[in-house]
Amino acid sequence: MKPSTLFVLLLSACCLPAWASVDTSPKPGGVYKLKPGIYVASDMDCGSPPNAAIRRYDGKGISTAHTRACRATVQSRKGKVYTVRQSCIDAGSGLAPRFTQTQKISVPDALTFSQTIRGHTTTYRYCPVYQLPKELQAYAR
Repeated sequence: MKPSTLFVLLLSACCLPAWASVDTSPKPGGVYKLKPGIYVASDMDCGSPPNAAIRRYDGKGISTAHTRACRATVQSRKGKVYTVRQSCIDAGSGLAPRFTQTQKISVPDALTFSQTIRGHTTTYRYCPVYQLPKELQAYAR
């Protein structure tokens, strides 16, 4: 092998970015500084979560499979724990009324949160798009 060919191989192996593995999804941010996308209950598999275990964070609020256009307004914050009033449209699609509820959201890191509503707490973790079932992949983008 020529020295110049060896140099190119070594350079590409150690110093050039691996474009196929680059994460092009949005960075953490918004109300909770979470990575936007689909989250599932921590004890569920990303590849086949039931609707009740799915949450979507879009930077403005956390919706479920049966709500949309959620907007959280922070009432108070103590460290990584937010008390919010969240308003959502009460349907996955079509006409529906907007409802508001108080929630407590704990955000230990940009890929995990716990949501407490009426005393019931569930922890959710971020699922990369490629791990989601096909029907959720488009919704996650």
